[in-house]
Amino acid sequence: MIQFGGVQAETTHPGWSPEDYFANEVWPKVAARTCLKCHKVGGDADESKFILRDPRRDPSPGEASAHNRKAFLKMAAGRKDGRSTMLLKVVGKLDHGGEDVLSKDSTRYHILAQFVALVTKSVPPSSPSRPPVVDQRPFFEGVEMIEDHLLLRRLTLSLAARLPTPAETKSVSADGLPALRPILDQLMTEEAFYDRLAEGFNDIFLTPGIDDNAESVLSYEHFDKTRHWYQKWNFDHIADERERKEAGWSLARVYRDALEREPMELVKHIVREELPFSELITADYIMVTPYSSRGYGIFEEVAGRFKNLEDPFEYIPVRLKALTARSKRLNQFSATGFYPHAGILSTFQYLRRYPTTETNRNRLRVRIYFQHFLGIDIMQLAPRVNDAAAITAKYEVPTMQAADCVVCHKIVDPVAGLFQEYYALDGKGVYGPRKEGWYGDMFPAGHEGNALPENEQWRALQWLGEQTAKDPRFAVAMVEHAWYILTGRKALRPPEDLDDPLYPAKQRAYREQRTELKKVATKFASANFNLKLAFKELALSRFYRADGLATAQNDPARRAELDDLGLVRLLSPEQLDRKLRALFGSSWERLREHFTILYGGIDTKEVTERLTDPGGAMGAIQRMMANEMACKNVARDFARKPGERRLFPNIEPDVIPGKDHPGAEAKIRAAIVHLHNHLLGRSVPREVERSYQLFAGIMEAAQALPKRERNESYFCGAEHDKRFPDPHYTVRAWRAVVTYLLRQHEFLYE
Repeated sequence: MIQFGGVQAETTHPGWSPEDYFANEVWPKVAARTCLKCHKVGGDADESKFILRDPRRDPSPGEASAHNRKAFLKMAAGRKDGRSTMLLKVVGKLDHGGEDVLSKDSTRYHILAQFVALVTKSVPPSSPSRPPVVDQRPFFEGVEMIEDHLLLRRLTLSLAARLPTPAETKSVSADGLPALRPILDQLMTEEAFYDRLAEGFNDIFLTPGIDDNAESVLSYEHFDKTRHWYQKWNFDHIADERERKEAGWSLARVYRDALEREPMELVKHIVREELPFSELITADYIMVTPYSSRGYGIFEEVAGRFKNLEDPFEYIPVRLKALTARSKRLNQFSATGFYPHAGILSTFQYLRRYPTTETNRNRLRVRIYFQHFLGIDIMQLAPRVNDAAAITAKYEVPTMQAADCVVCHKIVDPVAGLFQEYYALDGKGVYGPRKEGWYGDMFPAGHEGNALPENEQWRALQWLGEQTAKDPRFAVAMVEHAWYILTGRKALRPPEDLDDPLYPAKQRAYREQRTELKKVATKFASANFNLKLAFKELALSRFYRADGLATAQNDPARRAELDDLGLVRLLSPEQLDRKLRALFGSSWERLREHFTILYGGIDTKEVTERLTDPGGAMGAIQRMMANEMACKNVARDFARKPGERRLFPNIEPDVIPGKDHPGAEAKIRAAIVHLHNHLLGRSVPREVERSYQLFAGIMEAAQALPKRERNESYFCGAEHDKRFPDPHYTVRAWRAVVTYLLRQHEFLYE
């Protein structure tokens, strides 16, 4: 490291060439974050001789990196009046269009200074305080991988809401990790997997979170006669007026639910049919049901394609005709006669979920587009403007003239223009161009330097979808979404604080994960964008298989490197509900009915981020869940025949520990081992002993209780008000053991 007025930066050392230093320091810490914003084709400095290429989206990333390295080596060698051209430029000298992008006392400036010293073989600006520490050990050295049978259990619970079958367990026991590939292939054909997929992408797209009722996505201008079809439904066969009203409300709720689900049903359809996942933004159809098709006014046309007209959630793909409005001005032109569908991009639900205004001019939609489909936070491109008022006063159109504004708006505004057909009226996804025509003080419609052909204006979003599907960043973004669904964590982003002592470790963690995600993305794209392949590759990767509970290291830097490995996350309320149903055969209704949001869930509208760290309320909910699930299910399980039991197949409630009952202890310990394996997936001898001592301690204490205090709890009956006999107190002791296990980290976390 080298000191510059209290700022630390990596410095040269005998093992680093200028090329190494550029790859490890200059590009990730300076060039990619500062220079690339303007010095690229289509950027604000695209007329300069210093043009860079973005390896993240370049079809030849190796060539792009070599080009960038050559450009920087040439720039670093330049001199002006005996001073480095590069170092003069970045502080605003030599008529630099970007003015002062770095200050002389910043870490990034001194990284460039070290690079110049390396290239020119001159004396560095300061002497190194100590040599840089470069961790050369393999990234996964010392990292334990989860056992294959536990990985199988994790995947079946997470993706299919069930425990492994005996055949699957036997296959993995015999063949190890390779056996998981065909198991995953089968697992990803189960309906529960598609439901999990829709739930995960709902977290990402948040399409149900619109303002107003769901049918408002169908505009009054274009669907005024059909969107409220349920209000005219005939309930005359119901005699009671109150029942008729309730039937009407129920019909409306189901219809709205069907409409809300349509975007996620598109996701399910694409994956179920193993279509290219690029159809997420290119599909020329939407998904409708017997109910929602009535809202679109196409029920009669498509009724024959449904298997069950009474099923409000049977979805089929259809193409809408070009929209016909009450006002001729808002009739939709289409060269084909059909609505120009562009996957989820052109759905009324997506456009309504991310509305625009007269001042926003579709820019919110652009930000969301980049975030969802290219994995980019466009706001990171925005420089800090110190005096916005001065810029506004200086330029007639700052967004097209001021360098600080152009760096973003040259990217954002062309894409905003592609949404212009969905701008008019209330600006909430309703079709209709602006009366006055699109804004002249914005860059023309296009994408990443490619202008929208004039004859493609009527299908601008289709054109955008086609451009996006060809962008290498699309494949990476979709793999990142799959990673989020699998782990509940977003992909790592480059660390920002260059002065953080753990920066090198965090940067290495980011690079390693990024390399893996890109590798999977390449396979995903080569397999015609089959999303199932992405899930399979990620699930079998070392990043997912790492045992998150066993990767702790004493070295803080090493801990920072390994912090995001494996899977140690709090189960979402939906996942916890499915796990309870898989293990007990029934769920905890209070979780779904009352505690979803309190337990970290989302409503897609006001609460859009899931909580991952439990607070006091979540801890209380966990205790309630453990108590009530044990209360009801222990007696219920004992009430069944031994062959039908999930919790206690090999023991009866009259087995009591003690000297007078030889063999009882062994049976109880075996039952505890079964409970550990069933509820936690593993049985560690140390933990089994703790559970046994808990059971035995309760039994011992119970013997000292007066009979009047040993009555069974009324609320813990096997079935409603039926009490299960517990003369020996064993049922209550087993409840304590189950409660204890349900509060363990291994149960509540994944």
